[in-house]
Amino acid sequence: MVEVILLIAKVFFTFIIYLFIFSIIRLIYLDIKSMNVSKVNLDRGFSTLRLKTKRELLSFKVEDIYVLSKSMTIGRQDKNDIVIKDSFISGIHAQFILENGEVYLKDLDSKNGVFVNEKKLENNNKTLLKDNDIIKIGQIEFIFIKGE
Repeated sequence: MVEVILLIAKVFFTFIIYLFIFSIIRLIYLDIKSMNVSKVNLDRGFSTLRLKTKRELLSFKVEDIYVLSKSMTIGRQDKNDIVIKDSFISGIHAQFILENGEVYLKDLDSKNGVFVNEKKLENNNKTLLKDNDIIKIGQIEFIFIKGE
């Protein structure tokens, strides 16, 4: 009887060890996968949005870095350039406008607004973004990094 209990204990602990190893390998895989930031070469000097909010706190997919290589919209609908499935983000929430080497942000009549450095933007008025501005859209905060 003791031998049977010891055999069951060995099988159980072996299973636990394999489960632990599997979870470590899975974490390594997810970490490496998230390092594939963008297909655009970041050395080209484009402005970027860098995720400030911790990804683990979010229930939806979001990238660590978005490269602003052209004027782009952000929202929940698939037709946006930057799609984020946050329920606090409108279908077409805001627009990043590139003009004369500067990046502007415009709220497109979103329900929950767009905040730059904790100040709410007025609808349909574009605001010039500066290096290290904190942009809050829905539940997400980004740090704006100005390109060269």
